Amino acid sequence: MAGDGRYWLRKDDAEASRASFPELFFDLVFVFALIQLSETLAKDFTFGIASETLLFIFALWWVWIHTTWVTNLLDSEIVPVRLFLFALMFLGIILAIALPKAFSDMGLVFALAYCAMQLSRSLLALYAFRSGDRAAFMTFLRITGWLMISGSLWIAGGLSEPHLRILFWVAALAVEYTGPVLRYWLPSIGASPPETLDVDGEHLAERCALFVIIALGETILTTGKNASSHLENAATMPVLVLAFVTTVLMWWLYFHHGQEKAAEKAERTSRPQETAQHLFTYCHLPIIAGIILTAVGEDFSLSHPYESGAGSSAVALLGGPALYLAGLGWMRAASSRIVPYAHVAGIALLCAAYLFVSNTTNFLIQLTAAAILLGVAIGEAAAVKWHGPRRSRS
Repeated sequence: MAGDGRYWLRKDDAEASRASFPELFFDLVFVFALIQLSETLAKDFTFGIASETLLFIFALWWVWIHTTWVTNLLDSEIVPVRLFLFALMFLGIILAIALPKAFSDMGLVFALAYCAMQLSRSLLALYAFRSGDRAAFMTFLRITGWLMISGSLWIAGGLSEPHLRILFWVAALAVEYTGPVLRYWLPSIGASPPETLDVDGEHLAERCALFVIIALGETILTTGKNASSHLENAATMPVLVLAFVTTVLMWWLYFHHGQEKAAEKAERTSRPQETAQHLFTYCHLPIIAGIILTAVGEDFSLSHPYESGAGSSAVALLGGPALYLAGLGWMRAASSRIVPYAHVAGIALLCAAYLFVSNTTNFLIQLTAAAILLGVAIGEAAAVKWHGPRRSRS
């Protein structure tokens, strides 16, 4: 019955830990949003546009990951939650349509769509927990309070001139990203106690892994589309091969070992909420940002393979993999308490490679980045082989 508190909650069985079809359907909106984001960045990659795009990455990730937290707690197979996810999908489409012009004439549309997604989701959770788990209800009450503060900043930015808009929106994101760290402290009722949400670590791990696949899939879509419009260029096929190899290496580095360890850590820990917040809410942000930035760099390489001295394309081609490795290394260290030296070395090499940008073509920069990722994959495989026997003896 809808009046029963348990009616709304995710069922406690092995099947419920799997991502549901409504959740997967919801994710399709973010394929469109990520394509909009990468195409906007690729058209005019200045540092100003890059900073605006970084803001959008933070916003899109925050909408998706917190929707995932709510569907982790609620049963997405019941009709009310399904219908709510469909409503969020429509708002997500509006958000993605407004994204390329969010700093011109569609700022208010973007802000309203974003706030509607954030607040409505939190209000749904409040309603679901109203007659059941009191601690979870109070946590979402605090979250709603913080979202009302950040929402006022989003809307104020949407009503402001573009040069002020970014200040309001950065402040809004700062509020939202600080909230979990401060456990959504509010006057009078204080901070939320630790571990108030009964999260399913296995489900969150699978959902984040699926979003990584979405981001990698977006890379294949945009790269393939761009390659098809440059078939007359002899360099297109080598660049396309490198782009594909880079995507495969990113997949391999995430799924061959790191994702499994993160899932095990989230499932076996005695502090599932805190661990999930660390591994999934925060660690995955640079991973997704790195994939998007890499896709933009590959578009540059396809369009201008022999161009040299372009700092912006080098930032994308080298900075994307560096961000990706930073996120993976952070996740690896948090899940296994082992310093990922291969990732650290890869980041150092990618940063060092930037020093040679002025005399290097985009194709060679892309080749360098792919070679470094391959080296990290080999180093990671060696580290796993080395630590495995040691752990089995301990």
